[in-house]
Amino acid sequence: MKLKQFLKILIFCFVFASFSGANAGAYEDFFIALRRDSTSELLRLMLRGFDPNTVDPKGRTGLMVAIHEGSPKAADLLVGLDQVDVNATSPSGESALMLASLKGQEAMVRKLIARGADVNKTGWTPLHYAASGGHVGIMKLLFEHHAFVDPESPNGTTPLMMAAQYGNAATVKLLLDEGAVPTAKNRLNLTALDFARMGSRPDAIAILTPLVAPPKAQPLPPLLPPASSERSGGRPAPGSMPVYPSRPAAPAEASGSRW
Repeated sequence: MKLKQFLKILIFCFVFASFSGANAGAYEDFFIALRRDSTSELLRLMLRGFDPNTVDPKGRTGLMVAIHEGSPKAADLLVGLDQVDVNATSPSGESALMLASLKGQEAMVRKLIARGADVNKTGWTPLHYAASGGHVGIMKLLFEHHAFVDPESPNGTTPLMMAAQYGNAATVKLLLDEGAVPTAKNRLNLTALDFARMGSRPDAIAILTPLVAPPKAQPLPPLLPPASSERSGGRPAPGSMPVYPSRPAAPAEASGSRW
């Protein structure tokens, strides 16, 4: 190999290594800034060309991390950038809207929906997460934007089931008022009432039991009321005897009477 070619390769390797090291430093700085809720540092990195859709080692975008870590200024900055993909999902299928719904961040939920976040994504949905967190206001907001009341997760679990085990009585009632099916079963053949029992939720159990459990058989009333001997001197009280069709009187000839 000629010396000139060797020098070119050496220079290329040096530049590549320098760029990789600088990029790696920016990567770490980006997620540190998110956790510190430092918008100035985030802006500095993005002005240098750092992609805000870069994912962390868990596969979460910067917006997801900001929501999860409770960094409101960083989340507000990122949700307002057109280049940020609000419908990106993590390897577990979570979206930014799902995390905001679970965390009870209603203002962020509004901003995400305004940016076009998918209310009815496939699989686990924001409504599942809002019901699990017991956030009635967010659930109502999702319904206002046409959230499906009974979307099925990958294992068939509905938001009503999640509300019954992890939410509260208000979330259970809201879902039922919106038309959730209380008798629906997931892949394990469990109903919302089963979920309430697993979660030891007496409030949800009280609401769901009459809707899911079969009513107890009631004993049939007696055909005839008991006779009262006090009012009739030992004879059946008027109206207490069964009424039968009257039998025609026997002809006089057949009775042996001549008159």
